[in-house]
Amino acid sequence: MNWEGVYPAVTTKFTVDDRLDHEMFAKNIKAQLQAGVDGIILGGTLGEASSLMEDEKDELVKYTVELANGQVPVVMNIAEQTTKGAIRAAEKAKANGANGLMMLPPMRYKADDLETVTYFKAVANSTDLPIMIYNNPVDYKIEVTLDMFESLSECENIQAVKESTRDISNTTRMRNRFGNRFNILSGVDTLALESLLMGADGWVAGLVCAFPEETVAIYRLQKAGRIEEARAIYRWFLPLLELDINAKLVQNIKLAEVATGIGTENVRAPRLPLYGEERTRVLEIIEEGIRNRPKLPDYLNL
Repeated sequence: MNWEGVYPAVTTKFTVDDRLDHEMFAKNIKAQLQAGVDGIILGGTLGEASSLMEDEKDELVKYTVELANGQVPVVMNIAEQTTKGAIRAAEKAKANGANGLMMLPPMRYKADDLETVTYFKAVANSTDLPIMIYNNPVDYKIEVTLDMFESLSECENIQAVKESTRDISNTTRMRNRFGNRFNILSGVDTLALESLLMGADGWVAGLVCAFPEETVAIYRLQKAGRIEEARAIYRWFLPLLELDINAKLVQNIKLAEVATGIGTENVRAPRLPLYGEERTRVLEIIEEGIRNRPKLPDYLNL
C-alpha cells in the first residue's frame, strides 16, 4: 500500500429484488481498472455500508479481490459502534483478502479525543493491515486533530488520512507538523485538485464511480505538471462533483452511473431513487456534463 493516486469509493450495486448485483458491480470495477485507478474502497458512505448485512460485506470484499486480481489494492471501510466490533471487522476484512482498511471514528456515540484515539489504536494494534483514518467532522461530528494524529503516529500501520475536514489548509498543517509521516488523500471531490496542488498524495473520489477516466486524468495531469490541462477538465467536472457534497450523494452518483452505462439506480431502503423536481434537476446537470464531456489526452502514458 502506497496510498497514492485515485481510490474510488465505489457504490454497492443492487438488483431490483434487493440482492447484490454482481454483474453490474463487475462492469463498474472493470471500468475503474481500465481507467487507471490506484485502489478500490468498499463499504463507505457511497457503498451504503450502514445498510449492508455482514455476509454481504464479506461477499463484496471477496468478489472485489477476485475482480482486482492483484492489479490494485482493495480497501475495506470500518464504521462500527464498538471497539470490539471494529476489531472483528478488521479480522474479517483481512480473512476475506482486503489489502488495507479505512476507518471512521466510533459510530453513534460521540467519543471524545482520548476515546477516539484509543479506539483507533486498539484496532491498529489488532491487525497488520495498513490503515487510512477517515477525518470527516462535517458528516460524522468527530474531528481527528493534529494532536490526535501525533498520538496515532505511534502505530506504524496507521499510514494515511482521508482528509475531509473541508479546510483546504489542513493539508499544509499536516505536512508542516508531520512531513511525510502520513499520506494525505483528499476526500472531498470539490476540493480535490486544490488539495493535490497543495501536496496531497491522492484522491478518494466519488464521481469517479461514473466518470473514472476524467478523474484519473486530472490526477495524472497535475502530477505530471500539466496543470492547465488538469484545471480545464476540473472546471468542466465541478458541477458534477458538487453532486457528491449532498445528502443524496448515493442516489445522485448512481443516477450518473446509469447515464454513463456502468451502474443502476437501485438503492437499498430506506433510500429511494430520486424522483420529481430533484431528479429532473440532477439529470439536467448530468446530461449537460455528458454533452460537454472533454476529449482527454493520453493520460495513462504521461
